[in-house]
Amino acid sequence: MHASSSAPHHLNVDSIRVGYSQGRQTVEIVHGLTFSLARGEIGCLLGPSGCGKTTVLRAIAGFEPVLAGAIALGGRELSRTGYTAAPETRHVGVVFQDYALFPHLQVRDNIAFGLRKLPAKERNARVERLLKLVGLAGHAHQYPHELSGGQQQRVALARALAPQPDLLLLDEPFSNLDVDLRERLAQEVRDILNELGTTAVLVTHDQHEAFAIADRIGVMQDGAIVQWDNAYNLYHRPANRFVADFIGQGVFMPGAIDLPAQSVRIELGSLPLWQGIDVCSTDERAGGRVDVLLRADDVIHDDASHLQAEVVRKAFRGAEFLYTLKLPSGQKLLALVPSHHDHAIGEKIGIRLGADHVVTFPPA
Repeated sequence: MHASSSAPHHLNVDSIRVGYSQGRQTVEIVHGLTFSLARGEIGCLLGPSGCGKTTVLRAIAGFEPVLAGAIALGGRELSRTGYTAAPETRHVGVVFQDYALFPHLQVRDNIAFGLRKLPAKERNARVERLLKLVGLAGHAHQYPHELSGGQQQRVALARALAPQPDLLLLDEPFSNLDVDLRERLAQEVRDILNELGTTAVLVTHDQHEAFAIADRIGVMQDGAIVQWDNAYNLYHRPANRFVADFIGQGVFMPGAIDLPAQSVRIELGSLPLWQGIDVCSTDERAGGRVDVLLRADDVIHDDASHLQAEVVRKAFRGAEFLYTLKLPSGQKLLALVPSHHDHAIGEKIGIRLGADHVVTFPPA
């Protein structure tokens, strides 16, 4: 179930500023941050550590007051300047980075913890349903220390979902797990949230996790969202150099825009421009000089090509190699090549451009 962007907003975070007092001064961490989600939508705040994403999550949960702006959920105001609704009145579930399970309680009692006010029959039915939903039906009577990291994560998820919160917050929930498990579990969590129609906000520094789980992603830099978009647009149409650099792998190549020919020339050849939409931001004063973002999947290995590049580094990725290549000018670029093409460092290989659209920035 995907919420359409025209659906009414369920969560509204409106121009919030969050910080803390240091002596007589206030140190602001989050600066005028805004985003919203429709009911059932999954959002993600993605960015490097220290960019303020966990602080935003804590403000939504009610653990931090806002200095300005407002947070509303389902039309009910939760935070504004001078007012913070208590966390336990917000109908917001939280899954913490360390899971925070009760070690002395069995799995089923951990999940039932927030359901003490329900009649026993209803409580047991809900616990059974969640155990099944998170794939732990056979582990009800085990203790947290008897479970793997991935299973503990599922218990924490089920416990947070048990009271049927209006919103679920996930704070770096997969960071203690190994890389292979992370992405798989992120997809499983997405399926569970979609099945329940739960609105959720995830905080992570891992773009693969963000791509696997979220409908909308906000890339954060220095306490602000610099682009709120879907994964495809963040990768192929980044709003600025920071997003281009943070999302995916790529290099910036110097280029020159040729407006009569509606193309941009780079060392590898010419790339067509369409209706100017691909020129994200060019500066006329730069005389048509731009930096062109080239992703690893924009460069194709082609033995028949006259354009040769030297392999200077390679990383085995299973189905493919990520090659770092050096052009005759010394410019480096990346290429993803199927792994049966195993070339030695120092070897020259033929390449050609496979980019179907261009993203340009003013020269650095």
